[in-house]
Amino acid sequence: MALADPVRRDLLRRLAAGPARVADLAAPHPISRPAISKHLRILTEVGLTAAQDHGRERHYRLLPGGLAPIADLIDELSPRPPFAESALDGLDLEVRRTVREHVGEQTPRTSPHATEETA
Repeated sequence: MALADPVRRDLLRRLAAGPARVADLAAPHPISRPAISKHLRILTEVGLTAAQDHGRERHYRLLPGGLAPIADLIDELSPRPPFAESALDGLDLEVRRTVREHVGEQTPRTSPHATEETA
């Protein structure tokens, strides 16, 4: 699988920030430029990146649409709550209202006719 290799995952992370030259992508890795090019070729073959030649340099960019099948699979495999999150909105509103009322009940009320001793 193309994403199983940590170097390829790092290359995708770097390309998420924008297009880059092979030389720039290879710089932080302890492997050769040809090895990085091989990784990039694999990512291109599976539709995650695209390459464009600029003179003697090759620039790679991320193809966000290539990640859609992976995102779909993750969504499919991820556990979901047994209810929609929006169902909690009403509960949140009710809790806030109850807290506001409870705080209001605990505030000492003074009568306009109260003396200093009874207040």
